[in-house]
Amino acid sequence: MTVSTIGSLKRNPSSKRAIVGSIMTGISALCLIFTVIPLFAVLYFVIIQGFSRLNTNLFTQLPPPPGLSDGGIANALIGTLVVVGLATIIAVPIGVLAAVYLSEFSGNNKLALGIRFATNVLSGVPSIIAGVFAFGLLVSTRIVGFSSVAGGVALAVLMLPTIIRTTDEALKIVPQEVRWAALGVGAYNYQAVIKIVLPAALPGIVTGVTLGIARAAGETAPLIFTALFSNFWPNVSFQGLLEPIATLSVLVYNFAILPFKPQQELAWAGSLILVFLVLATSVIARFATRKQVY
Repeated sequence: MTVSTIGSLKRNPSSKRAIVGSIMTGISALCLIFTVIPLFAVLYFVIIQGFSRLNTNLFTQLPPPPGLSDGGIANALIGTLVVVGLATIIAVPIGVLAAVYLSEFSGNNKLALGIRFATNVLSGVPSIIAGVFAFGLLVSTRIVGFSSVAGGVALAVLMLPTIIRTTDEALKIVPQEVRWAALGVGAYNYQAVIKIVLPAALPGIVTGVTLGIARAAGETAPLIFTALFSNFWPNVSFQGLLEPIATLSVLVYNFAILPFKPQQELAWAGSLILVFLVLATSVIARFATRKQVY
């Protein structure tokens, strides 16, 4: 038997395998650059256009009438927080409980397969369809009309697939031995899920929630059909939740098409804040996944 020397293990840069590997590495790096360039181009353009409009008035005042300068987008900021908060309150319990059923109690029966298929289909549905659905369900029927609640329902429909899929995958990552250990010491199945499995899968669940919030915060079409818009301060009382409300995405859409420069500047500033919110939620999701599930 011949013993290979260390010298024979050295990489030969002129070999066919090394050349093909270098070419494929270069192609992958080029694709990475082409992927990153649009992201940085959008960030650069939004920052250049919107940063000059950032001031105290932007976060404390109402939008100015068409053609007038000054003013801010404070009502849209508050409205976005209200609508996205309502969507989160609606979507998180439903999404997490649905994922718990799929992963822990369904046994992969036909109902579970149907739910997973419907979730995958719903994740690809255009956002405007969610807006039309909420419009037909709540607005046109006069159940709540144009309001924060209708907007929250529309955004919750968009958040559900992300929350269900990420929570389902997070629960599957938890080792089966953890469940057996809990059952072995006398815990009921629901006790093992609530006290052992869910805490272990919490980082993945938080990731799904934050990604869902990031998608919902930037949607415009569903809110045009449901929350509409308002130039006044949001009323955060129960009665106020049943009234039209301003949101950042709709404000950007409305002001971007106006022929007045002050409103266009506010639209760019609103775009910058929206991008920052999406980046912030993505960073939170990234930090949440740093904790290992075991």
